[in-house]
Amino acid sequence: MSDGTALAGLDGALRCPWALSAPEYVTYHDEEWGRAVHGDDALFERLSLEAFQSGLSWITILRRRPGFRAAFADFKIDAVAAFTDEDRERLLADTGIIRNRAKIDATLANARALAEWSPGELDALIWSHAPDPAGRPAPETLADVPPVTPESTALSKALKKRGLRFVGPTTAYALMQACGLVDDHLAACVARGAPSRVRGTA
Repeated sequence: MSDGTALAGLDGALRCPWALSAPEYVTYHDEEWGRAVHGDDALFERLSLEAFQSGLSWITILRRRPGFRAAFADFKIDAVAAFTDEDRERLLADTGIIRNRAKIDATLANARALAEWSPGELDALIWSHAPDPAGRPAPETLADVPPVTPESTALSKALKKRGLRFVGPTTAYALMQACGLVDDHLAACVARGAPSRVRGTA
């Protein structure tokens, strides 16, 4: 049983303990989680997947990610905003994704709302809530990683004010972790402070 500190993987490198619970997690942990993500479409994908994850384990979403991308037109905002009632019924029957009616409807509604925003506006809004890294000591154990922060609560309120759904403070913080607004890799983790791999385009 892990005490929440970094653990050695098969290669001997120390990682956040959750990264060793499934093979798919190692690549996600090392190459994506905590790395800067920019671009409206890329952030829409992460926002949507975090919403689908609510109440489920992230590995469930990660394993279905190719299916989500195929079902939601690679999360291109304009494409998803143009989805019809027939597309909605298709999504509700798609076994490659999580067939949750409320989450599917929220994703479609969010795309329609975001399609009205100016290019780069989602990117700017989300990143405006990134805290000063100087004020965040590196967590030593998983117990030091909060589920919610003042910044994630503010981001949640800002997104909701603009009409987005399924963006509570916990989901907003998971988004901040996944997209590199915060670095919650443990202090001893090999991925802590690794060069940022910026994903997506503005």
